[in-house]
Amino acid sequence: MKKVLALILTLALVVSSCVVASAESLAGTYDITLWVAEKAVDLTKQQIADFNASNELGIVFNATVEPVSEADAATQMITDVEAGGDIFCFAQDQFARLVQAGALAPLGEGAAAFVKENNDAGTVAAAISGDTVYAYPLTADNGYFMYYDKSVIPEEDVDSLEKLIADCEAAQKYFAFEMQSSAWYLASFFFATGCVSEWETDDDGNFISVHDTFNSPEGLIAVKGMEKLVKSDFHLSSSSGSEFSSNAAIVVTGTWDYETVKGILGDNMGVTDLPSFEVDGKEYHLGSFNGCKLLGVKPQVDAYKLAALHQLARYLTGEKCQQERFEALSWGPSNLTVQASDAVQANPGLAALIAQSPYSVPQCQIHGSWWDIAKVIGDDVKNAEDEAGLQQALDNYYDKIASLFTLSDDVKFGWTVIGAVNGTMWDNDFAMTKGDDGVWKSNDAFEMEAGTEFKVRQGLSWDNNFPAENFKVEEAGTYYVLFNEATGEVSLSAE
Repeated sequence: MKKVLALILTLALVVSSCVVASAESLAGTYDITLWVAEKAVDLTKQQIADFNASNELGIVFNATVEPVSEADAATQMITDVEAGGDIFCFAQDQFARLVQAGALAPLGEGAAAFVKENNDAGTVAAAISGDTVYAYPLTADNGYFMYYDKSVIPEEDVDSLEKLIADCEAAQKYFAFEMQSSAWYLASFFFATGCVSEWETDDDGNFISVHDTFNSPEGLIAVKGMEKLVKSDFHLSSSSGSEFSSNAAIVVTGTWDYETVKGILGDNMGVTDLPSFEVDGKEYHLGSFNGCKLLGVKPQVDAYKLAALHQLARYLTGEKCQQERFEALSWGPSNLTVQASDAVQANPGLAALIAQSPYSVPQCQIHGSWWDIAKVIGDDVKNAEDEAGLQQALDNYYDKIASLFTLSDDVKFGWTVIGAVNGTMWDNDFAMTKGDDGVWKSNDAFEMEAGTEFKVRQGLSWDNNFPAENFKVEEAGTYYVLFNEATGEVSLSAE
């Protein structure tokens, strides 16, 4: 990976801090590339044209806007910073790896103040590493809530997990809540009882400590609530709105599934925040993660260009542009003024997300291994036979969390294969060895059918993984997996 360029670009930040953003210093035409989601390309082009016409600094951008998904942008950036977009949109769970790769230019004092004053606290927290703001909040709609079939679920039951489970069992319909394959959803029960998993990073984005209280008396209450759901015969570990076509009466998912659910349920679609569960006579409202999309600016050798890019980034994430994205794309705004607008409040999905917001936890920086460690809790709770078994599930979780800070360098910086290989389903890592040519090779050859999917990842973590989309085997055979760390290329070699 091209880290040398990142170091050179970082030096330019020192120079840029001395640039005064005035008409005289920044006026000019700049050739730039932007990466945005495919459906946002045309709108972004228009917004850049509006910026060119309206800014008073004399800045004109000759912009190439390319469709690169928020999930792919980080992987492409850290593979080759030089070839990356000057401005790019990315999902917040990619933030730490971008900071570590030197792919984000820190915001100046004025831009950081703008971000903090105009966006909700969760999205601001997602853009900070150490004490430094590295990105601009773009949306605040990556959270979850509850859809339900009003022909099956009485409205008066929607606040009680126990009543909802009973309704589904009586109707022999599924309650879909991804408890056994996703830590993102599973954390809901722990947040309900006040548990936290707070990870601290340094200014370079490296994880240095964690404050985690899942293994606590409050955590035990959480898993007691969880077992009510996962041990029901009509629990389904899924977060797909399409489950309403497969005998589901409830699905916990997000705004991205609104049209799917509406198309299936029509007027019977109910949308609301998550329910509460009861343990020992006390109720606990289910929590959730809330997340966002962020917009980053790549470090530049030209300090004036960098300052101009920050002007555009600020414009693109401001009130006007966020309002336009909501109207055109139904993207949930992070801007506080737009969030409070009548139009946003009238959107059922966003209204449910906002109703869930008081019980949600910002998805800040989380170690990439946490997702695999925590998602196992759901299976352990389902298999537990008594309270001691529930406590053992928490003990196992805590031991794995603690071990992350004692990993050897060979493990921390080594690469492994993970996926639907050797009979596993993304729950086991297979070792790789680095060759004299710098290319990593799996220690074992795998028998793989056409369509088999996998990735390679570093340090048993999802912070660095390749390729951006799962690698798919084209032709059945027995293969070694190869990974070129310099280019990020994953390939196969026949046995």
